[in-house]
Formats: sequence, structure tokens, C-alpha cells
Amino acid sequence: MLRRLIAVHTFLYRATRGRVGHHVRGTPPMLLLEHVGARSGKTRTTPLGYLSDDLGLVIVASKGGDRRNPSWFHNLRAHPDTEVRVGAKRQSVHARIADAAERTRLWPKVVEIYPGYDSYQRRTQREIPLVILEPR
Repeated sequence: MLRRLIAVHTFLYRATRGRVGHHVRGTPPMLLLEHVGARSGKTRTTPLGYLSDDLGLVIVASKGGDRRNPSWFHNLRAHPDTEVRVGAKRQSVHARIADAAERTRLWPKVVEIYPGYDSYQRRTQREIPLVILEPR
């Protein structure tokens, strides 16, 4: 069911150039992240909430507070140069994990745009990584 919902969201986002799907009630603004499978080599697209910051776009590898990081996180570690779609704009980016100081500064900001991230962090023992997508 979740895969179908993600597929519909991605389709509508692309088809409307972000007019549908960029802003979804109750979530942070959404982007479409293109990523290449670390093992499969297949290109995948994942809609994710983001925070716009001076460093770039910040995405949260929360996986709803699961004990493991999401697949897209592992894929970005293997293939950090990728593309995102923010609204109608496509952008080439380089993904990197926020260092400790950046995470300390950014975490309150991501919780402000989506308070659910705080409960996800309390639900898991892992520190939820923040990924910075720097323009290329």
C-alpha cells in the first residue's frame, strides 16, 4: 500500500511539476530524490520532506524511527552525486552526512518544520542522520 501511495505521489509531482505533491498538508515541503541502488544499480525516486538551508537542502533519514536507516540513505552513501526535483526545478546535488556541529544546529530546524522527527528520534537508539544535498 505504501509503495502505491509513493508511486502516485511521485507521478503527480512529476506530472504537475510540483504543483501537486510539493506541499502536502501536515508535512514539510517535499522534493523528489533520484538515487541509484547501491547493489542493484537501478535508478529510484523517493519523495522526501526537506529543509532549505544555507548549506543546501537537508533531508532526514528517519524511516519513521526504525532501527535501520532507509534504503535511499545507503544508496546516497554509495552514489552521492545525484539529482532532486524541487517543484518544477531539477537540480544536481552532492549528498553528504551532516557533521556533529551541523546536526546540532539543524536538528531543531527540522523538528520545527515537522515535529514528528522528534518522536522518531525518541523511538530509536540510532542517531537519525541528516543529509545535506549541496548544489553541484
